[in-house]
Amino acid sequence: MKPWEYGALRVSDNKKYMQNGDKPFFWLGDTAWLLLCKCTKEEIADYLENRAQKGYNVIQITISHKWPTENAEHVNAFLDNDMCKPNLTPGGFWETLDYTVKKAEALGLYCGLLPCWSGRYKAKDLREDNVEEYITFLANRYKDAPNIIWITGGDCKGSDGFDFWTLMGRKLKELNPDKLVTFHPFGRTVTSDYFPDSEWIDFYMFQSGHRRYDQVSLKKWDDSATMGYYYGEDSWRYIDRVKECGNPKPVLDGEPSYEHIPQGLHDPSQPFWQDYDVRRFAYWSVLAGACGFTYGHGSIMQFYKGGDDPAAYGCSIPWKDAIHSSGNDNMAKLAALMRSVAWETGEAAQQLLACEEGEKYQRISAFAGKDFAIFYSYTGRNIAVKGGLLPLSQMRAYWMDPVSGTKSYIGTFDTAGELEFKKPMGTFTHTDWLLILEK
Repeated sequence: MKPWEYGALRVSDNKKYMQNGDKPFFWLGDTAWLLLCKCTKEEIADYLENRAQKGYNVIQITISHKWPTENAEHVNAFLDNDMCKPNLTPGGFWETLDYTVKKAEALGLYCGLLPCWSGRYKAKDLREDNVEEYITFLANRYKDAPNIIWITGGDCKGSDGFDFWTLMGRKLKELNPDKLVTFHPFGRTVTSDYFPDSEWIDFYMFQSGHRRYDQVSLKKWDDSATMGYYYGEDSWRYIDRVKECGNPKPVLDGEPSYEHIPQGLHDPSQPFWQDYDVRRFAYWSVLAGACGFTYGHGSIMQFYKGGDDPAAYGCSIPWKDAIHSSGNDNMAKLAALMRSVAWETGEAAQQLLACEEGEKYQRISAFAGKDFAIFYSYTGRNIAVKGGLLPLSQMRAYWMDPVSGTKSYIGTFDTAGELEFKKPMGTFTHTDWLLILEK
């Protein structure tokens, strides 16, 4: 069954996760910002099929990202470059978007659509005096599509254009009350920083971004020091920030460090983020209580085709190769693990650790629900557990390889005392491991 066949996507009563009807929905997204302007219908179909087969269920796509806004056949989305004058030429841009939404629907995928990237507001192509007209067109066109999630913003501070983004969000919610709405924020910030009390925000996104611990200020446009906090690579801290904001809602990392993009984003001479970095960001945030995770790849987000196709951020791998990369396969293993347990009953459970939690790369994350507990160690540290705090008196233990997704049985243990687990020895190419305890 398609997710929406259980019911429209909604926020759970406890505000911790999303669900279709009574069925929990674990978000596994992919960043496909430039899909509409770079890919033919055949390429779109191939890409969506690949993602659906892997277990992804949300594809994040910008409608108007570049200017002029054109599809792969170079048909402009707007007449006279006016965003309130959609060009409805047969075979044009809007037919490409219609096709994408329908193809995604057939595959059981949600489209997380951004009406525009923030550049359209900064360039005044969209303004407070015309944004509602554009949004009315979009909302009416896709009101009957069951697989739409609306994402406003686009790498910007909500305080820059607060009234504009509020108008957009409220109009989307007014015209599409059955669809979820959020805001994609500036790097290393979270939606609740800007819209802590806005009724049109259904769930929060954060952008943990592309910087290392030591890249606090690069003197680039995306410095965020003015926010008063900097978490570096500690993606789990954004979930804690939301818990403390006074109006908690489901939250997820909508733009972490992309696989195969420079650390710090701007300088291709810097090391590139790798699959193991992606896994760390993902498990740290999900096991802290995020309602899902969005993967990104430097080639896929811009659909780089190789050859003479201009590339940003040192991109060198054609997207048709990048969709087979190890990082995005690893995320499929993450989603399969979380969907295999009653993850919706779980929450961060650092109190289960009988060892030091650890700082930065040494951190061990713990997450537990009614009949399971999951631990993640990035560096392969031994994991000591306070057995008396586990949900069951006897539990089966497994190591899980986060690369292959293989679970390897350790044994069944009484949980009355302290338990210590040492990661498997062998010629593994990675150091991170998951410990799973279940009934």
